[in-house]
Amino acid sequence: MSDVLDRLSELLEQRKTADPASSYVAKLYAKGMDSILKKVGEEATETLLAAKGGNKDEIIYETADLWFHTMVMLAQAGLKPQDVLDELARREGLSGIAEKEQRSLK
Repeated sequence: MSDVLDRLSELLEQRKTADPASSYVAKLYAKGMDSILKKVGEEATETLLAAKGGNKDEIIYETADLWFHTMVMLAQAGLKPQDVLDELARREGLSGIAEKEQRSLK
């Protein structure tokens, strides 16, 4: 699974130096984090609406858009998908209740 994320992450890094006139992602980067976050919010809403509607193809499509734009956000923040995967691995086997308690102690 992470091969796809790795390849996409590399492509997103390359787009940071691309001409915004030639690349959608470069245009997002040029507009800055606020525009990227707005797009993540839009995609999150569309994903929720698709899930509410129950059409599996729409759920997959919208979730892919959400993940993609979230990866753009991560790249803009200097993070990689592996950072998120590492956090998920850290939480593996940890109860959600215990994990939440750990966060509140910080």
